[in-house]
Amino acid sequence: MAPPQKKLILNAFVEMCSGHQSPGLWRHPDDHSHEFNDIEHWVELAKLLEEAKFHGIFIADVLGSLDAAVRTGAQWPVNEPLAVVSAMAAATKSIGFGVTVSTTYEQPYHLARRLSTADHLTKGRLGWNHDERYAQAEEYVKVIYKLLESSWRDDAVVLDREKGIYTDPERVRKINHEGKYFTVPGPHICQPSPQRTPMLLQAGTSKAGKAFAAANAEAIFMSAHAPAVCAKNIAEIREMAKTQFGRDGNNIKVLALVTPILGRTEEEAQAKLAEYRKYASHEGALALFGGWTGMDLSKYGDDQELREVESNAVVSTVQGYARFSPGTSKWTKHTIADHVSLGGNGPIFVGTAAQVADSFQIWIDEAGVDGFNMSFKDIIELLLPELRSRGLFWDDYAVPGGTYRENFYEKEGQKGPLSEHVASTYRWKAGIDAKDHVIPE
Repeated sequence: MAPPQKKLILNAFVEMCSGHQSPGLWRHPDDHSHEFNDIEHWVELAKLLEEAKFHGIFIADVLGSLDAAVRTGAQWPVNEPLAVVSAMAAATKSIGFGVTVSTTYEQPYHLARRLSTADHLTKGRLGWNHDERYAQAEEYVKVIYKLLESSWRDDAVVLDREKGIYTDPERVRKINHEGKYFTVPGPHICQPSPQRTPMLLQAGTSKAGKAFAAANAEAIFMSAHAPAVCAKNIAEIREMAKTQFGRDGNNIKVLALVTPILGRTEEEAQAKLAEYRKYASHEGALALFGGWTGMDLSKYGDDQELREVESNAVVSTVQGYARFSPGTSKWTKHTIADHVSLGGNGPIFVGTAAQVADSFQIWIDEAGVDGFNMSFKDIIELLLPELRSRGLFWDDYAVPGGTYRENFYEKEGQKGPLSEHVASTYRWKAGIDAKDHVIPE
């Protein structure tokens, strides 16, 4: 008997800026990304995606800019993502919201308060991804766990109207954290939210990033132009999660970045791709590439083969692109710009709904991904019916009105992290005296 078909996790992947992963596309007459300052734009988007049963909307964030990014609008200007989540949540019931937050410029005590507040206001539909500073991220997250899970007992809020007691003070305590980077006495200023710790998301596959993901992530966002690259990273992270942290690696869900361009015929889809390329900004694409890799390609000639330059880092990176694009004979900075200008560092699937669904299936089978982060043009009308007909996507939320985590794991009642997750060791459970629950270090 064949195993049941894996149901995909589908996230919309956006940013509070124009263009996001496709610099220059804001110039297209049908593009609305330039409306990112208008709250109605985000509310209507959330309603549209929930009606289509998307698992979540992930709002990325980037701090800093390059001159080329400023000129071309490549992820700049960019607004703070958490600010818009409450409005989107008020207009919806079940869709989750993931945001990137900075652990570089904000102290953990203040971030914990913002996360708890947003998790309350969304009724537990919040997820968060930290920026990449792994040297201090491990301690930062421990402080967050202590504040969200260990400072208040599950039953601290009693709401005793007769005695006039809102919270039992014996069930709230300081965390008294003293570490290399942070000193945080506490206690947490917010009462426990529906998830206590909002769902933990992770992006980045550096050596440090993989270790951090294996220990902490519940979902990982990956970007690569071929499934083989993702497959290697997924296998390493899941094995590390099992052997070093005692977790079931399959409980770490992996979402790949893809950009589907759909048509009712293949010719129509290819025509759309050609039209979008007219508006793509090579200057903006190279600015993004430089930000992602730390490589400035502007110093190389327009016709210079990048696999023959003196920089080993550039050669290695370009060879990675070329390995999975065998039809391209020469790799110049403009070739790189072509690849990055639409869809960023992920593949573009072009074709009919059936052809794009076939591409999805290849990534599921060969990379072992659990779902996809993607833009959503034409997806709702053309692709989702095809995915549902194949048993690849649900008809409704597993837990309508549930938390982000309940719907992500399709398990009613799973509001907090799984029992195997490190955050669960910090949980101060109802009925346990403070002296009997020592806050983990």
